[in-house]
Amino acid sequence: MAASQFFSMGEYRAEFPTNRLYARNHMWGQLFENDRVRFGFSAYAVRLLQDVYFLEWIVPTGAPLAEKQEIGQIESQKAEASLYTPMAGMLVRFNDTLLRDPSAINVDTYGAGWLFEITGNHDSLLTPDQYLKHLAMAWEIAQKTIKGQMNQ
Repeated sequence: MAASQFFSMGEYRAEFPTNRLYARNHMWGQLFENDRVRFGFSAYAVRLLQDVYFLEWIVPTGAPLAEKQEIGQIESQKAEASLYTPMAGMLVRFNDTLLRDPSAINVDTYGAGWLFEITGNHDSLLTPDQYLKHLAMAWEIAQKTIKGQMNQ
């Protein structure tokens, strides 16, 4: 098993394998040959979403993608949201198994819960250390937002 780093979110400890790259939109990227990158949600995103139960893709396989392009929708216990690409490239494939049962996102985040694959330049992705720094800032903002909502 690959080495991991951890980030504490209150009482929850999120794990981040160091053999992946990460995106600012809280996805991990696993590099394969021919500049193919497999993406899934980081443990941070899964913790915030909690119990994903619906997933829908709105672009076809083989489509050219811009960075931050909307490609689908997700619904969970905590949120309904659009999904955006973490990098530009060409969509190779979706994990079609998740369309029938997206629960793998919740239980096997870094394995069977992968979302899609893109080929392209992955220079915009973060190293694990860079992602942990990004998380520290994102978590601080999330805490301020939560406290602000509680004080209303």
